[in-house]
Amino acid sequence: MIFDSHAHYNDSKFSGERDALLKSIFNKNVGAVINASVNPEDSRRSLELCEAYPQIFAAVGIHPSDIEKAGALDTAIAEIEALASHDKAVAIGEIGLDYYWEPYDKHKQKAFFTAQLELARKLTMPVVIHDRDAHGDTDEILEKYTDVKAVLHSFSGSGEWAKELVRDGRYISFSGVLTFKNARKTVEAAKVVPLERILIETDAPYLAPTPLRGSINNSGNLIYVASVLADIKGVTAEKILDITFENACRFFNIDRSSLK
Repeated sequence: MIFDSHAHYNDSKFSGERDALLKSIFNKNVGAVINASVNPEDSRRSLELCEAYPQIFAAVGIHPSDIEKAGALDTAIAEIEALASHDKAVAIGEIGLDYYWEPYDKHKQKAFFTAQLELARKLTMPVVIHDRDAHGDTDEILEKYTDVKAVLHSFSGSGEWAKELVRDGRYISFSGVLTFKNARKTVEAAKVVPLERILIETDAPYLAPTPLRGSINNSGNLIYVASVLADIKGVTAEKILDITFENACRFFNIDRSSLK
């Protein structure tokens, strides 16, 4: 069974076909999905999706590219804290830094990132980290929160940084990028991360794996990521799926026996 540790099924790319797709994949080989959120309103919609599907859990939070839409920092954090009290809210996320999409305000991004890490610490919840072109600042901030359980989603850093993160107790999540021909750095990172610290994800509807690049991604496609990861690690794809399922349940504090 597949545990997709990071997807965005609220995305408009799914339009009116989302429910039919979800029913289909849950009837096949997808056992659980974390629906990551990007702002308070998206977090609310993620929780509504959780209520409709027992296999879906939510990460609630404010993405660095959405902070301008979130309003005042204190008010936004209070909203996320209230949403995090929902039974199916299992993480704060996705949160972090993004220095790719311009214009961006580094100071404001860091303020929202830090405030959400403080919230996760207060609530004893794990965090889902978005890091794009901001490895140095992300690492500097995370070093102050080694007591907060964190996963770096769709990891794009080096093998050396991956080793450091694992030493600090972090988890590393690999997406369809791992299957791309030019993903040498991602492959090197996958080689050095222990199996017990690896999660897999789609980031659906984005990052469809080879040979499906350019299509709308969904959780069922994680078999391609698992197959490449299996080759890297010298194990079977079935073992990768089983280990990453266990890892995700452990990371997000989900009882596997409750999943059907």
